[in-house]
Amino acid sequence: MKINIDAKYFDIMSIKGAVFIFTIFLFPYVYMITRSFLEKQSAALIENARLLGRGSIDIFIHVILPVSRGAIVGGTSLVLLEVLNDYGVVSYFGVQTFSTAIFKTWFSMGDTGTAVKLASILMSAVFIILIVEKWLRGRKKYSYTTAKVRSIVRIELKGIKAVGAFFYCFTILSMGFIIPLMQLSHWSILTYKKILNVKFIGLMFNSIWLAVAASVLIIGMSVVIANYCRMNNKWTAKVFSKISILGYSIPGAVIAIGVILFFISIDRKMLWLYKAIDPSSKTLVLSTSIFMLIFAYTIRFLAIGYQSIESGFDKIGMRFFEASRTLGNSVTKTFFKVDLPMMKPALISGFALVFVDIVKELPLTLILRPFNFNTLATKTYEYASDEMIHEASIPALIIILVSIISVYLLYRIGDKEKK
Repeated sequence: MKINIDAKYFDIMSIKGAVFIFTIFLFPYVYMITRSFLEKQSAALIENARLLGRGSIDIFIHVILPVSRGAIVGGTSLVLLEVLNDYGVVSYFGVQTFSTAIFKTWFSMGDTGTAVKLASILMSAVFIILIVEKWLRGRKKYSYTTAKVRSIVRIELKGIKAVGAFFYCFTILSMGFIIPLMQLSHWSILTYKKILNVKFIGLMFNSIWLAVAASVLIIGMSVVIANYCRMNNKWTAKVFSKISILGYSIPGAVIAIGVILFFISIDRKMLWLYKAIDPSSKTLVLSTSIFMLIFAYTIRFLAIGYQSIESGFDKIGMRFFEASRTLGNSVTKTFFKVDLPMMKPALISGFALVFVDIVKELPLTLILRPFNFNTLATKTYEYASDEMIHEASIPALIIILVSIISVYLLYRIGDKEKK
């Protein structure tokens, strides 16, 4: 008996395949945020429900899910924003989205007006997502009347439950990390002699120094803004804090269009100065430089650095600052001698998070990079677009390695803080 299976059901190069890829690599946003939230909850929630005769499934549906609503909605909104921002996956899979349409109208058709209109529509979608998230979160807040909160105790699974849980987790890990890593490693062994050369080392250097420069600038600005906000209760402090976290919700293609139009207008106004310095100077100076790309990175990733620094300031509080001021030290001296040394874990973790995001950022870099300037992300995309998948494995592996090192660093910092 011959069974005929339609090949279209196994065609991953489609919108269904893109959804699968997004699900596999974006689920940690919801998982990590929800897990972090539940780790801080009291075991009394579950114990009281059990005393009332509720079963495990009933407790999950009527206790855990309602309490975790804010964390789940927050993680889901991040997933939505990441999907809207993505260009690499949808472009390679041939899925038409706003990001691919903006790139096509800007580069292929040279239609700036249409690209700006598409970017405006995409921004409207982002604001709708943010408003819906705020509405879904509601005004509900969960807190405890006592400082003594017992954490939820993990249950040790045995038998078929343990096997089922292991295979479920291992399947997700395999599809999202182990299998892709093994495949990339195999391809890199086949192509490393052709790819690893002086030019590729220069490409790695571009990625590293660009990410380091932008990360240092972002963390520096985050420290200044976060410190200003904690020292002042004025409305300006609240405005600064809100603006600083807005950039991450804006898709990279939208930021790129706004930044390039802004820098072109500056170049036109500064043309007289360029000509005064050098009569043979070209019209577009800043808008063809690396400064425009770093500026765009700052807008996009300031939120990541700011939230890390703000969290660090919240942990150390104001008591050490006030004690130092009582001893006669100035605000500046207290900041550099007391606050900054205590902020070291937050500074390192914030830098690591921003660094990884910049290294793997594609839409911004692809649009705003200077001519003949490549990074690991853009080179991976170029190889994949040219169907040179084997060659794309090496820059992709390096990005993965950088991410693993950064995540390990973050966990080490987290473990030290717990101790």
